[in-house]
Amino acid sequence: MIREKAKKGTKGGKSRVRKVIDWLHLWLGLVSGIIVLVVAVSGCVFTFQKEINEWYYHDKMFVTPAGTPLPVTQLTRNAQDALGADRPVSFVTTYKAPDRAWEFMTYKGNDTALTYFGAVEYYEVALVNPYTGKVTAVVDYKHNFFFIVKYLHWSLLLNTPYGQPIVGWGTFIFVILLITGLVLWWPKKWTKASREQSFKVRWKAGFKRVNYDLHNVLGFYALSVALVLALTGMVWSFTWFRTAVYVAASGSITAPAKRDVKSQLQPDNSSMPVSTLDSCFAAAQRILPDARRYYIRAAASPEATHTIGGYKSSEQYFSADELKFDQYNGKLLSRINDTHKNRGERLIEMNYDIHVGAIGGIWGKIVVFIVGLICASLPVTGFYVWWNKKKKSKKKIVLSNKSTVDTSL
Repeated sequence: MIREKAKKGTKGGKSRVRKVIDWLHLWLGLVSGIIVLVVAVSGCVFTFQKEINEWYYHDKMFVTPAGTPLPVTQLTRNAQDALGADRPVSFVTTYKAPDRAWEFMTYKGNDTALTYFGAVEYYEVALVNPYTGKVTAVVDYKHNFFFIVKYLHWSLLLNTPYGQPIVGWGTFIFVILLITGLVLWWPKKWTKASREQSFKVRWKAGFKRVNYDLHNVLGFYALSVALVLALTGMVWSFTWFRTAVYVAASGSITAPAKRDVKSQLQPDNSSMPVSTLDSCFAAAQRILPDARRYYIRAAASPEATHTIGGYKSSEQYFSADELKFDQYNGKLLSRINDTHKNRGERLIEMNYDIHVGAIGGIWGKIVVFIVGLICASLPVTGFYVWWNKKKKSKKKIVLSNKSTVDTSL
């Protein structure tokens, strides 16, 4: 009899599993909502930072081609004079496109600081005309709007050790919300009415219904891309997850071998020479003729090497070959070919381009932007759904109490 009553009580209602999923979706959403909102909005804003920065700094970032570029060492000296001796150039980006200024970066961080503004002591980039050597601008990226937005997205404007775990676990919860949301969205029966309800927003309905549809329907349409965005974000947040992605993609639990190469110390050299950097860069251009842009990290210690890499795309950061040269004699010590990397290495290197949509060009960025907006709306529409249910349940309790009083009278 008890079993029959139990069956009767659950008929047409929610199963125990569905109730648990409903409860998880609700409370995990309330816990992580503000983090998801901030991360999603900041991600949307950052999506087109490259295009907007190139428009805003156009007269500084683009130059008129005039002959052959000057030696990198000479341009570095000009950039160093503009930045100041106390802010050494640590990274250089050059472009094959003849109309681009070259970028000379100086950066210093502080691992002990609590917030972003303390964690970045300085981050500046000198833009230099490669033909004339003129510094067209010194951009303070520490206070640049998009860099601040990036750090808000990355770690909520806290230093990475403190803020990124918060973002990481908020993203992990968001993944659970996407999965539980799909379960709750899934119709019990695939009828014409259920398809209408699951795939269309009823714009002519009342506000509560439209809000519910925006949460339910748009959440479904954004699900696959939102999962990709969340999972690629977790690659940066958790070492264990990055390792799992590598193992799954490569089919190996062995980390890729890294060859540690060093410059051969010269007994008569007490300081780092810079004269070989130009010849090393010229060699890199010959070895990597398909590169659209190059990055240069000059040796910064007696045993360090000159590291020069070439990206095959002007828009993306994966598919790069890297060369290491002896800083004293300019000899090529090692070459890492992108084509020789396993699938795990390549997937990890593609992570940024996948996350921001650059992997699909401008259309990929547009898709990421739209999905980011939907992700930002989910905590808001979800909260409103919960708030309405809460008000409705309170109203039922009040009416029930009134009914009890009336009956007793």
